[in-house]
Amino acid sequence: MAIEFIFRVVYIVSFFFLLKLIWSLIRGIWVVFFRPAKNLKEYGTWAIVTGCTDGLGKAIAFELASKGLNIVLVGRNPEKLKATSFEIHRRYKFVETKDVVIDFLKSSGTEISKLIEEGIEGLDVGILINVAGLNYPTAGYFHEVDEEVMHSLLKVNIDSVTWMTKSVLPIMIRKRKGAIVNLGAGSSAVIPSSPLFTLYASTKCYMDQLSRSLYVEYKKYGIDVQVQVPAYCITRMTLRIAAMKEPSLFIPTAEDFARASVRMIGYEARCSPYWAHALQWGVSQYIPDTFLDANRLAEGIRRRSLRNPENHIN
Repeated sequence: MAIEFIFRVVYIVSFFFLLKLIWSLIRGIWVVFFRPAKNLKEYGTWAIVTGCTDGLGKAIAFELASKGLNIVLVGRNPEKLKATSFEIHRRYKFVETKDVVIDFLKSSGTEISKLIEEGIEGLDVGILINVAGLNYPTAGYFHEVDEEVMHSLLKVNIDSVTWMTKSVLPIMIRKRKGAIVNLGAGSSAVIPSSPLFTLYASTKCYMDQLSRSLYVEYKKYGIDVQVQVPAYCITRMTLRIAAMKEPSLFIPTAEDFARASVRMIGYEARCSPYWAHALQWGVSQYIPDTFLDANRLAEGIRRRSLRNPENHIN
């Protein structure tokens, strides 16, 4: 009788586990491929994008422009901002742009707020996309990370997101609508650790918790806050860090990711917009942390050795 009871319990638990797995799969397919995107113009006619002169930020700025939104381009290089504005105007003739020069490395929080508030004065800003971010120049143990690199990661990955968000929230609260999207990383949510990229992953964990808490805090004001969790995409950063040059099934181009990213705006507090990244995330939930930790450590050491073949650590 005892054995029969145990088998019944195992059967029931397995049945509900299977149902949950099937439901997660069905819901994931609906969300990624079939759920309609929101009308982003309902938030406002202008969107702000940081880190918009290259990589994912630039691709997202163009994708938003394709939806008819005017774009406030935020970056530290005036010439690159002008070039990006010119490209947007050439492709989308009825879209307006405005360049706001902010060097997140050198500007204090107060200066960031002042510059962005002056830059968006009088504009119907409905969306903020925080994309600007830095990573290590190469894999390295925590004690090896240069002090300047540490300072830069903290300034750009934490301070810029914090102060940009704080600057636009009062506008959105008055309007009682708005959307804020922070671009996180798989290292903050998908995998349990990111050895040899520890500080980078930790800054993205800050962004993850900031976003998810603000989602709860400001939902009553009609403000949708979201952190998006991509895995690898083809950008200059991944080319430098992981030597990835060509897109593949699990490594999309910046443009492919941007299309998926914009479709997700206004929904869950945390998501992985690109379907293959979401699949990787789902599978990772069933892999033991010890295995993932060992795999990430080995990969980090491999990348470190490629850049510093003579370096070793005991």
